[in-house]
Amino acid sequence: MSNQLTNKLEVGQSFPITIKRIGINGEGVGYFKRQVVFIKGALPGEEVVAEVTNVRNGFAEGKIQRIRKASADRVEPTCKIYDKCGGCQIQHASYEGQLGYKKDIVVQAMEKYAKDLLEKTPIRETIGMDHPWNYRNKSQLQTGLEKNKIIAGLYSQNSHNVVDIGHCPIQHEDLNKVTGKVKKILTRLNIPVYNERKNKGVIRTIVARVGLRTGQIQLVLVTGAKEFPQKAELISEIKKRMPEVTSLMQNINNQMTSVIFGRETVYLAGEEVIEEKLGDLSFELSARAFFQLNPEQTVKLYDEVKKAAALTGTEKVVDAYCGVGTIGLWLAKDAKEIRGMDITKEAIIDAKQNALSHGFTNTHYEAGHAEQVLPKWLREGWKPDVIITDPPRTGCDEEFLKTVLKIQPKKFVYVSCNPSTLARDLKVLSSAYEVKYLQPVDMFPHTSHVECVAQLVLK
Repeated sequence: MSNQLTNKLEVGQSFPITIKRIGINGEGVGYFKRQVVFIKGALPGEEVVAEVTNVRNGFAEGKIQRIRKASADRVEPTCKIYDKCGGCQIQHASYEGQLGYKKDIVVQAMEKYAKDLLEKTPIRETIGMDHPWNYRNKSQLQTGLEKNKIIAGLYSQNSHNVVDIGHCPIQHEDLNKVTGKVKKILTRLNIPVYNERKNKGVIRTIVARVGLRTGQIQLVLVTGAKEFPQKAELISEIKKRMPEVTSLMQNINNQMTSVIFGRETVYLAGEEVIEEKLGDLSFELSARAFFQLNPEQTVKLYDEVKKAAALTGTEKVVDAYCGVGTIGLWLAKDAKEIRGMDITKEAIIDAKQNALSHGFTNTHYEAGHAEQVLPKWLREGWKPDVIITDPPRTGCDEEFLKTVLKIQPKKFVYVSCNPSTLARDLKVLSSAYEVKYLQPVDMFPHTSHVECVAQLVLK
């Protein structure tokens, strides 16, 4: 018993460790006396001396004291506040290294949840970006006050202290410029920032979005109240000093919550929406509309979906969890019919409008749960040949998977933003389907996030 106790790591203890692989949050993973240790900032292959910062049931967490042997992938982070911000997790690795790590995160998920599938499923190399910087088309920065100046940024990890982000290298340059100008205008007009502890103040969040293909910019000011002093002056200053902003909106959120948007959005100036294009498709984006944050990689992701679906023009296709219909519309000209469903009624209205504005007549959208809508269509005599799904991080609903296994379309294409839930769901589907391959896609360079497209064919 005493021997077991001496083996156990304690907070503050220093120890040497070799890093074996990358964790799902971008941390280095190693073993000390058979105990798993997660070390922030360490890379696979490195030998480091670490200090224990936390001991939990079954694992420990640590920080690097010094690096004895550095990885060939280690680089100096581009961002000056990389350590404080927490928005990126693996900027200290070369981009080539990052792509390899992301493939390994997919492999690890399969090892853990679907080991028998891993041996017979090819996992391809991660598809990366040619220029992995300035790719994000939207920023949402919390406001704060520092030395009587308004700052905007992200909360530092595990705290509610705002880290001011003057220049973010993964945000589009226009967003950095717009946010910088807004901070100066708000400071000059002395408009108070929102204080979440007291639930007082005006400006909560500065949200900016740019249409990469159109150059249009939307600025949304999230406020704690609809009316506030200097509001007219604020609108006037933004219009005068920022002619590049084509849409100026206000969103009101007076709830004590970490959710960014409230229910009410008010028009202030310019247009109500901005336009963005993906390939031949164009989309109108309102203040709260969801849209992919990296349009350049979205085109690559959707092209991988197109390859996996391999449509010939005769197929009936379901776009489950369809949102505003982007994936279905990407495939519509190669399909006989596209049908989509989503539980968000507003998204279905947008999907119908998007199909109409692009002149597609072979689409049909319904609000509802996939596991209820699919059997209804089947009863009406409509059976899909291909089902495509792009679920949230929690993965597919259990009932939805059961429904797919009952309906048995010839092909199933799974787009995932979470390798763990993907592996779990593939194990369920593998009773009737052969998993042909997994294709990782890097949608968010310098973060530990990885998307994946899986092609499944009925056995």
